[in-house]
Amino acid sequence: MRSIRPLLAAIGIAAALALTATGCGPGEDKGAGKPAASSTAADKGADLPGLADKLKEHGIDLDQWKNGEWKNWDKDKWLREAQDFANPVIDGLWKTERMKEAKDPSKTLATKDAPVDSGTDPEPAPVKAQPEKLPYHDYAAPVGKVFFDSPEGSMVCSGTVVKDPRNPGKSNLVWTAGHCVHAGQKGGWYRNIVFVPAYNDKGKSAAQLANAQPQEIAPYGSYWADWASTSNEWISAGGPTGAGGAPYDYAVLHVKPERGTKSLEETVGNALTVDFSAPAASTVSAMGAWGYPAAPPFNGLIMHKCIDRPGRLTVVPGTPAMYRIGCTMTGGSSGGGWFRVQGKNTVLVSNTSIGPVTSGWLAGPQLGKGAEQLFTVMSEKYGDK
Repeated sequence: MRSIRPLLAAIGIAAALALTATGCGPGEDKGAGKPAASSTAADKGADLPGLADKLKEHGIDLDQWKNGEWKNWDKDKWLREAQDFANPVIDGLWKTERMKEAKDPSKTLATKDAPVDSGTDPEPAPVKAQPEKLPYHDYAAPVGKVFFDSPEGSMVCSGTVVKDPRNPGKSNLVWTAGHCVHAGQKGGWYRNIVFVPAYNDKGKSAAQLANAQPQEIAPYGSYWADWASTSNEWISAGGPTGAGGAPYDYAVLHVKPERGTKSLEETVGNALTVDFSAPAASTVSAMGAWGYPAAPPFNGLIMHKCIDRPGRLTVVPGTPAMYRIGCTMTGGSSGGGWFRVQGKNTVLVSNTSIGPVTSGWLAGPQLGKGAEQLFTVMSEKYGDK
């Protein structure tokens, strides 16, 4: 019989999210009549310095890019190296219908069953994904959707607002999966990457959203990534089924509002601390995965969650074991945060990376020293931009 401890932990995770979601509701502004938060170039929607010059180095004109050149996925135009990330804002690109039509990156959410060995525990029993309570900003304020363009078209993942230790209370950092921002060993950086917190906040159906206003889909607006970082291991070894890059399949976005001046954390009212201690799976009673599954039987409109006791999955011999939990969420939930209760706090410990074609379980990387170093550099170099 399954222990009741994961259930107790699940209640703790849900309660922590609800209790710490203190932000304004969509359309509200608790700071009305008070001085606006201090703004920066990024807050005002300006591109990070040198963007036009960076593109020019690769033979790309910024104006042409915004006018459609971004659709050119020729190898010599597809920026690949870590230092070459570029994501110019294209006003009005991510309209309501375009968001609803974005597909899940299903090719990156499939893997052959790994052999049971010293680094892999038996496959967990499926855990049915449960819809999050409504409205999302009251129960899971840090969770949202990541949209991006790839050679296959518009795609969607999930992401989580995380705390920036160097900018307390004013974080603009989002945690997601590496395969939601970079194609790995055979490609480069994806384009037009945006984060939409509390997407479809009231959990409306497709029929109810047929003629939806933008604020119904994106209650807090869209946040463009002006910088992204993923692991060198994902860039060099990541593949369609995760491959050797799967244990390093994580990424951090620095974002800026498409409109307004407030930071992402101030806007949604919450952010989660990232736990880089990489606890052994056997020492954790429960982890919860949150996201927006988009592949059938889901449609990407509703936020779901799964809670289970984690086990280990080793995808490639010689690479770190990943966490694995039972969960029926499908593609689109990729990049969504994995949380656990630490004392009285909810912390992010992983993100959804891979799962079987038939669904039933999900696996995510352990976040250790490498992930912490990547996050620290992001915070130090771009956090206050």
